[in-house]
Amino acid sequence: MAKTAETTQEREESRKHRMETHAHEGAGLHLHTRTLHPSLKIPYLTKGDVTSTAKAATSLMPGMPTPKDLVFYGGLGAMAAAGALEWPVALAVGGATWLVRSSRSREGGARASAEHNGGRGSAK
Repeated sequence: MAKTAETTQEREESRKHRMETHAHEGAGLHLHTRTLHPSLKIPYLTKGDVTSTAKAATSLMPGMPTPKDLVFYGGLGAMAAAGALEWPVALAVGGATWLVRSSRSREGGARASAEHNGGRGSAK
């Protein structure tokens, strides 16, 4: 039992010595650092700036599709998801339909423009 008390006392002394050494090593150590503040220009946005930018961005977006187009492309997507059509086939059908419809709308717009100009050509 006496040996256990001695080893416990030795451990305590060793621990105290380590703590004192650790505290002494850090004493008097001063670390000087330099803090840099880079110049960074932050834009000031007003409500008018944000509103005009949003209006300009939305004016470039295409209009809402017609309900007929929504039903067609939605049905095509649903058939592909259900497995009635393979997705490459559905993609090809949807892409071809979009190309045909967009070329027709451009031709119709060019004809209307030509008629409006009195047959002097299209205004592209």
